[in-house]
Amino acid sequence: MTDLSAFIAGLPKAELHVHQVGSASPRIVADLAARHPAAGVPTDPGELAEFFRFADFAEFIRTYLRVVDLVRTGEDVRLLTYGVAEEMAGQNIRYAELTVTPYMSVVGGIPAEEFCAAIEDARIGAERDLGVVLRWIFDIPADFGVPAGELTASVALDVAPEGLVGFGIGGNEVGFPRAMFTDQFDRARAAGLHSVPHAGETTGPETIWEAVRALKAERIGHGTSCPRDPELMDHLREHEITVEVSPTSNVCTGVVADLAAHPVREMVAAGVPVTINTDDPPMFGTTLNREYAIAADLLDLDEAGLAELSRRAVRASFAPDDVKRRVLGEIDAYALRQAQGT
Repeated sequence: MTDLSAFIAGLPKAELHVHQVGSASPRIVADLAARHPAAGVPTDPGELAEFFRFADFAEFIRTYLRVVDLVRTGEDVRLLTYGVAEEMAGQNIRYAELTVTPYMSVVGGIPAEEFCAAIEDARIGAERDLGVVLRWIFDIPADFGVPAGELTASVALDVAPEGLVGFGIGGNEVGFPRAMFTDQFDRARAAGLHSVPHAGETTGPETIWEAVRALKAERIGHGTSCPRDPELMDHLREHEITVEVSPTSNVCTGVVADLAAHPVREMVAAGVPVTINTDDPPMFGTTLNREYAIAADLLDLDEAGLAELSRRAVRASFAPDDVKRRVLGEIDAYALRQAQGT
């Protein structure tokens, strides 16, 4: 197979499924851990590498929550968010919808207004300094039940930061049916936010159906179980409901046995619209560039196919029209230059 790494590295890209805390690189985690040594998170690179190893989804959640505990002030939030944008800029990610979980920070003692002001300050700085356009998806951590849904909806609707475009739900699916959060999603959608729940990652197609029917999902996070239900795949295709695929994440959390067994091939073959994402890149030892290389292998993509994969992410995004046009233009111009060898 042709080495596409150089092409991928230079390709302007968009990412739609990536978590704020889960994007904390070892550099960022070390900075936060040094600020809060009592949390017991290591700052040594070798120890951090071991810290980011986990055997299953439950252990991953525990590790994730320990990083959450390092974000204790508005300045911590700002440092984390701007730092994530710096990592994105290094990969030519021009637009990203960052999944943010305000519940954990607000319950941890950061006032909602301070939290939102911090992410907005980082957003404005990232676009000004780095050329990275950020938007937010506020995410309910399902494990904490309806009270978490209520607090998340309150921050989204009452504080309403300017960069907020979507409303989602993550965390464990087992024992936390998507429909239990219907009221919060209804109110968020009525306020103009887009519905983007995680579903069908650790459970079956029934959870995706529930997300579509009860939460009116416009995109589905992970959705790895959808190929088990051909009718569901037909529905996703016909209604243009994009599945946000994160191959390495699915292997690391044990949802998929290995990359060769990943169901993205079946999704694409059935005409389901998909985008390629990282989910929690440093925690899974990956980058968006690496995920594009994996997608090229799994889907037999050449340079033109990779450029189209990037365009799909832009089209499936909730970016303003002018941002979509600009990033699509950057992709087209880059692909043309590469095709002409200039």
